[in-house]
Amino acid sequence: MAKQPPPTKRPAKRPTSFEVAELAGVSRSTVSLVLNGVPKANISQATQQRVLEAARALGYVPSAAGRTLASGRTRTLGLLICHAEHLRVDAFIPQALFGLNQVSQRYGFKVIVEAVEEPRPGAYLELVRAKQVDGLVVLNPRRGDAQLSELAREGFPLVIMGASEIPEVCTVSSRDNTLGARRAVTHLIALGHTRIAHISYGGLEYRGAEERFEGYRRALEAAGLPFEGALVREGDYSAESGFSAMASLLEAGAGFTALFASNDTVALGAMAALRERGLRIPEDVAVVGYDDIPLAAFAAPPLTTVRSPALEHGRLAGEMLVSLIRGERPERTQVDFELELVVRASCGAASPPRR
Repeated sequence: MAKQPPPTKRPAKRPTSFEVAELAGVSRSTVSLVLNGVPKANISQATQQRVLEAARALGYVPSAAGRTLASGRTRTLGLLICHAEHLRVDAFIPQALFGLNQVSQRYGFKVIVEAVEEPRPGAYLELVRAKQVDGLVVLNPRRGDAQLSELAREGFPLVIMGASEIPEVCTVSSRDNTLGARRAVTHLIALGHTRIAHISYGGLEYRGAEERFEGYRRALEAAGLPFEGALVREGDYSAESGFSAMASLLEAGAGFTALFASNDTVALGAMAALRERGLRIPEDVAVVGYDDIPLAAFAAPPLTTVRSPALEHGRLAGEMLVSLIRGERPERTQVDFELELVVRASCGAASPPRR
């Protein structure tokens, strides 16, 4: 007689909202209102707690579609990258996104990334108008972005990560880019450098890039050193642009002994160009960057830089945005992180100062 196969095990029955209501001693509509986070539902804290405890005890999770229909929310946060190319080259972004994602998961949201292509700078409005996101975190907005200003005026949940010119919008940034850059350049001057080159991470359409350039210029002025336009080049966030800018400076015979790059990725590219030309870091050219991305500590040699904590930027931006979506006012609407100069081998601080 052929051996009978073992009976297949039936999957456990999923708990229902009716069972949650029965256990909590409330109606099914109350369960729906509580678990789907419907705003302005007039339900006492004690009742909400009973429903949540009952759902937890039974392992009940409402469907995503049901939550969206009931609350009018997508449970989705958008991270807006204002120049699509930055998504490829800017090492700050993954850290900020990781921090934002940590917070979003804690509150039951997911994150989508919208990278704006140059021909359609306002395309992200389609996300908002089609109600595909409940709020936006905007990384380093361009100056004069009329669409962002319009969203802010309409009261759409919006948090800016970086320097912003939009009034009364929640922002998360490092305290004064100008001060951070000035501190970096002053450090190089203290080491004896008098001819210090600068490579920016972008043009004047980015307020943060302008502020870091201004810090470079002010540090020279405070030390009585002349500003020389021949020592300045513009990058675009990428290591490739740092490499090209440094090659241009060297070909021009500018005669500098130090470099301040306004982000670490640009600095790493510039360091590669120096090595290719047989120049030593820091003996021939000292280098300081900005941001303290994870790779900075593992550069050859390790990169001196101004720390701008991307992970914490993302986390705080997420906390602010969730509060705004809930109709609450965040505990803090303007958060500025203290800046720290992280001294490593690339600046030559361990060596005797230049005379």
